[in-house]
Amino acid sequence: MDEHSTKQCNAASTTCLDTIAATGAHRAQTPVLVLRAPRNIADTGLPPLFIAHLVLKSILQNGKSSLGDLVARHCLTAAVLDETIGFLVREHLAEIAHRGATDVDVHLRLTDAGRELAAHEASRSTYCGPAPVSLEAYVSVVSAYSVKRIHVAQSDVRTTFADFIADMPLLDSAVAALNAGRPVMFYGPAGSGKTYLAERLGKLLQGAVPIPYSLYVAGDVIQLHDPLIHRDACADALPNVSDRRWRACERPVVMSGGELTVAMLDLQYNANSGFYQAPPHMKANMGMYVVDDLGRQRVAPAELLNRWITPLDRSVDQFSLQSGARFVSPFDVWPVFSTNLTPAELNDSAFLRRLGSKLHVGALDVEDYRRLFDAQCAALNIEIESGAFEYLLHQLHLPSRTPFLACYPADLLAVLRSFALYHGDVPVVTEYRLTHAWHSYFGSAPGHEQAIPSNTAQADKRYAGA
Repeated sequence: MDEHSTKQCNAASTTCLDTIAATGAHRAQTPVLVLRAPRNIADTGLPPLFIAHLVLKSILQNGKSSLGDLVARHCLTAAVLDETIGFLVREHLAEIAHRGATDVDVHLRLTDAGRELAAHEASRSTYCGPAPVSLEAYVSVVSAYSVKRIHVAQSDVRTTFADFIADMPLLDSAVAALNAGRPVMFYGPAGSGKTYLAERLGKLLQGAVPIPYSLYVAGDVIQLHDPLIHRDACADALPNVSDRRWRACERPVVMSGGELTVAMLDLQYNANSGFYQAPPHMKANMGMYVVDDLGRQRVAPAELLNRWITPLDRSVDQFSLQSGARFVSPFDVWPVFSTNLTPAELNDSAFLRRLGSKLHVGALDVEDYRRLFDAQCAALNIEIESGAFEYLLHQLHLPSRTPFLACYPADLLAVLRSFALYHGDVPVVTEYRLTHAWHSYFGSAPGHEQAIPSNTAQADKRYAGA
């Protein structure tokens, strides 16, 4: 790691801490940060040699390339690349193979020395995509577009959750905690709707944010933009951003589930490619990060929770590179945790103290359950036979003491509908079909006391193999 990279890393880390500390005093003000297209190499915030190596690898990988190809490939301006090409030609690493009538109609090819240097650089890092941005620039952008600047009003919640069937005071408590910049934990039985609720909260995150394709930190590249996570916003959503190294995206909502390990929360270095992938919570910056099914990971909950103590306290996270360089990055997310465990079972007072709200998501009451069942029938275009819902309540739920969890209507109707379509019938909710779906879903055989109800249509007998 060279002296320039070390100084840049340390300066950016210091800026990150200072910027995050100052954010709280200016939360009501969202500064307009202009990200202009770089007019020269200095404007990029990148070492000239890094850009030169990027261009060499690009030509080696793609063959003879025009200036227009390089502009499209690396999201740099023609002025920046023209400056780089001049350097490569002077150093006899590349040569002009063709010069057309326009400035961009210039084709380059590598010399033997250029090909040798490009191969050497490619063996160290194969990254050859859009040019990265500096860590310092990234910190400034996250501060300007911080999710902590968002304040959601109750009217926004009522609009977004107009069709939401659940405990609205619970939702109000969750959003109030997030508005305050505090994490929220939803706990309760499996199937109560915790995950659905957490995902739906992400719809409250309005507006577009600039996401860089990658970061340059202490001589290394960290790939940040993820097309599976970062959804493109409208083309004109960020008129103040003309630097194409930043992509206009909706505020991200990232979810990690039972597959999460402590190692996954660090930078992921690929020895074959020679560059890093950002961890999920870093990709979630300026958005929401949901840790689902807390307690079902392959590591002990306490070990995973301890990993969050510093980020939750200081709004920054610290990372290490293979070179030994360390840097801090913003931890700028709405953190939401979802678990089947109770707070007492987590048994981690240090972590629980840092949560803004610990909200229980349990079974629905009968009327909400009825509304949800009707809504699911309407969504699936399924008719309901008179008395069928009362049969579900009094003959299936209550005798078995099965709580009215939010997942059951959709799950039971999906089973009922699939069997109806399999037999070529029009999906209709009847007592018999509910019984069949119930025992198919819960994995128990119907008892003799739950024989086919007398008012069941003749067509339903085929389900019993009659």
